[in-house]
Amino acid sequence: MSVTYPTIPKQNNPTLSVSQLNRLARLLLEENFPAVLVEGEISNFSVPASGHWYLTLKDANSQVRCAMFRNRNMLMRLRPKDGMKVLVKAKLSLYEGRGDYQLLLENMEETGAGALRQAFEILKIRLQQEGLFDAQHKKPLPALPHHIAVITSPTGAAIHDIISVLQRRFPAIEITIIPVAVQGVNAATEIISALQLVNSRTGCLHDVELILLGRGGGSLEDLWSFNDEGLARAIFASTLPVISAVGHDSDFTIADFVADVRAATPSAAAELISGHQDAYRQLLLALQKQLLTLIQSHIEQLQLNLVSLRKQLRHPGYRLQEQVQRLDELETRFKRAINTQLQNSRHHVALHQAGLLSHNPQSKVQQKVQQVQHLHQQLTSKLRGNLLKYEQQIQIQSRALHAVSPLATLARGYAIASTKNGAVITNYEQVEPGVTIHTRLDQGEIISTVVASHAQTALQE
Repeated sequence: MSVTYPTIPKQNNPTLSVSQLNRLARLLLEENFPAVLVEGEISNFSVPASGHWYLTLKDANSQVRCAMFRNRNMLMRLRPKDGMKVLVKAKLSLYEGRGDYQLLLENMEETGAGALRQAFEILKIRLQQEGLFDAQHKKPLPALPHHIAVITSPTGAAIHDIISVLQRRFPAIEITIIPVAVQGVNAATEIISALQLVNSRTGCLHDVELILLGRGGGSLEDLWSFNDEGLARAIFASTLPVISAVGHDSDFTIADFVADVRAATPSAAAELISGHQDAYRQLLLALQKQLLTLIQSHIEQLQLNLVSLRKQLRHPGYRLQEQVQRLDELETRFKRAINTQLQNSRHHVALHQAGLLSHNPQSKVQQKVQQVQHLHQQLTSKLRGNLLKYEQQIQIQSRALHAVSPLATLARGYAIASTKNGAVITNYEQVEPGVTIHTRLDQGEIISTVVASHAQTALQE
């Protein structure tokens, strides 16, 4: 360590006063020595009316005066006493009034707490590197929890402070106390089990919204259960938000860093989660007033709308008259449309009737009847002409036929014989005796039986 010395001001008279010498010595110590850690035993401890602490720190061979001013010792949880072995962090200085070299103390711990402090710092750094302290993992607290679980000693001052604050500020909050040891070998294990129990949310814990973990102040050794790594990980794993309220404002534990919120004291934690009932009452009154104002404003707006609608609203009689007029108008238009449609239909019917008349089958039948009558007359005339002609032809042919007809021969006395089958008998061999023959005369017929038949020669004989 390099040491620089202040330059003694050059004066005509090189002699220094005692005050000047002590001031230079104090500046030399304060400006050139960093803070130091010193271990020793306390003696001559005193606290005057100013509240400052004065003591002597000694070992087997030496001693040094020490002072801890009131603004520092107010933050200390340790109460020094003669014979106590301590580790102090201090700056070197000099009390100019006596020229005494002294230590100005900044912190004080009992001997043995140094190892715990070192272990605390090592664990704190490791968990911080793992992200257990990161703000992104912090769960928000409910605005006004209805049910909280307090994990603490049932006989300690912390639980009494919490209950007292909650009863004073917001007595409606339900509190379930989970009794645990907050100091000793098994304290951390009991607290971990309590955290797991509350997070299970079974039985009466089913509606718990928040966990408050707390205890009163004490030395580093007293609070060591809250620096347990297992407890830190149990707090981190909690599904419910956790408030850590361990010790006093100057006390910090690993549980404080892992918890979602750290409160300086158990009382401060109770104030943090409760909110004063008077404030809520004032808030409710303000909201009630605001709601009433909004309702009144809404009613006034509705009344204005009603007035406007009333001005727009006409008497139902006027509406009925308008509807009657509208109905009459529609009736007139309907009748006009019906008449127009009827006229159009009549016109179409007349057109179709004329078309039907022009194609009436009766006229065609009459025409055809006339044609038939005409053809009948023509046919009758033709037939008569043809008959007359045929009669004339028949007469002519009849006369010609008569001239050669056997009937004419018969008229001259000849006859025609035939068998019963109509075959003309021209040879006597055609008949035999006993056969019936028919003889055609000019006038009538004779039926006779053949008696005998002979050849002509025989007849001539």
